Amino acid sequence: MAARSGPRRRFSPLTRRILFLNMVPLLLLAASVLYLDDFRRGLIAAEMESLTTQGRIIAAALGEAAVSIAESDDEEADDRLAPDASRQVLRRLVEPARLRARLYDYDGTMLADTRMLGSGSFAVDIDILLPPGTPPNVLQQALDTAIDLLTGGIGPADLDLPLYRERAQTNARDYEEAVAALGGETGSAIRRDGGGHLSISVAVPVQRFRQVLGALQLTSDGLNVENSLRAVRRDILHLTAGVLAITVLISLYLAGTIARPIRRLARAAERVRLGGRTSIGGTLGAAQALATAIPDLSKRGDEIGDLSASLRAMTEALARRLDSIDRFAADVAHELKNPLTSLKSAVETAARVPDPAVREKLMAIVLDDVQRLDRLITDISGASRLDAELSRADAETLDVAALLEGLCDALAAVAKEGQAKPVYDGPAGGGLFVSGVADRLTQVFRNVIGNAQSFSPPGTDIRVNVARDRSWIVVRIDDEGPGIPEDKLEAIFDRFYSERPANEKFGTHSGLGLSISRQIVEAHGGTIAASNRLDKPGARFTIRLPVA
Repeated sequence: MAARSGPRRRFSPLTRRILFLNMVPLLLLAASVLYLDDFRRGLIAAEMESLTTQGRIIAAALGEAAVSIAESDDEEADDRLAPDASRQVLRRLVEPARLRARLYDYDGTMLADTRMLGSGSFAVDIDILLPPGTPPNVLQQALDTAIDLLTGGIGPADLDLPLYRERAQTNARDYEEAVAALGGETGSAIRRDGGGHLSISVAVPVQRFRQVLGALQLTSDGLNVENSLRAVRRDILHLTAGVLAITVLISLYLAGTIARPIRRLARAAERVRLGGRTSIGGTLGAAQALATAIPDLSKRGDEIGDLSASLRAMTEALARRLDSIDRFAADVAHELKNPLTSLKSAVETAARVPDPAVREKLMAIVLDDVQRLDRLITDISGASRLDAELSRADAETLDVAALLEGLCDALAAVAKEGQAKPVYDGPAGGGLFVSGVADRLTQVFRNVIGNAQSFSPPGTDIRVNVARDRSWIVVRIDDEGPGIPEDKLEAIFDRFYSERPANEKFGTHSGLGLSISRQIVEAHGGTIAASNRLDKPGARFTIRLPVA
């Protein structure tokens, strides 16, 4: 049973790999940028600097407009901050900035707090509301929540800050920055409140003629920092989403241009494996049918196009080989059928003929047919094994001139009386080298010379010449026979070609010699061709082999 092809997938493994490799660096970059610690610290520093500047401006205004001037002649009497005036000035100056301001007297007592309306037992805690008008963006809030969960929040939880605590009776000594301001220095502190948000505090001294009258503490809830950080992270995520979408589209396009044609080639190869001729249709030949099974992607001009061209060439070669095997099998069946028919007829007749002389003739026919069958089977077996033997054999560098000279001497020595003899007519001493299998090339030369002997008149010579023609070694074998009909110059290389000399006994040759010779020569990268001589009657066989 044929193996089933793999399951169809919406996204091939190659597509998933391309998507992964293209997306991971972008996601890692986005994830690393989301942790904007340096940017957050810069925002906090800028916020503290802004609070310090505002505090100094407000403190200067308080030192000029909210001071009760001492009218006593006592030198120890000091100017004091006027509570009511201080509250009015403080609220007017701080309210537009949406800050919390606390004013402490020189002894640390709180004089005013913008979060409290009134004073003493009549003070009311107030909170600043967001401006009306714009409804909350649910999607934006969900995105901010997701960012907070992903990055651990935007608050100061990872900054290792002290916790801000609000006391019922607040005094300047509760805050280190306020203590520093009462000492004439600017103080600052960063804390986190119970909700995990920033609390940025700056305290500056309120002075009049270098006399410290109190301390002004400005506190920001860090919303500016958090909102700026969230805005940057949102922009990063929006940009990442856009770039990610483009990356995915490009990756899918890239994967499509790679994975899709590879899948097409794989499916086509599977169809070929399962029998391309039957799956495509019965009207096409093997070569044409299998060639059309592989899609032609050579116009792509890339490696996949090269792969497609190579697969098509391989498939066409395979199809030609299949057609050759089919034709070879048909030819073998035809050639074996003739002697078998003759053998069957002779055996059946001999069983019914009582005349011993006739029976003896019939047995001679049987013997000839058996010998012919044995010769056919031997040559067919050799021809069928030829490709496998040539693919396994190790090529070596051969001196063709020396090989031909020795072969000609050997064949001339064993030639029968009156039989045409081969004569070597090439350069002495060799020196013409090719790369090949010695036994098989010798078989080619022996087949061609033997064929020439069959057609040559008695007492004539077969001239064997070898020379170099640029990158080729050219061997020419000339006989003095009747020549070859012009319309048969190519047909004589077909298997089982049966046109033989009139005086030759039928069945002496199988008709495979020249066909096998061409197969061997082409396996060595060469060519073999037949022609007629121009100077005198006779045939010429030209064998060309590449120089080693």
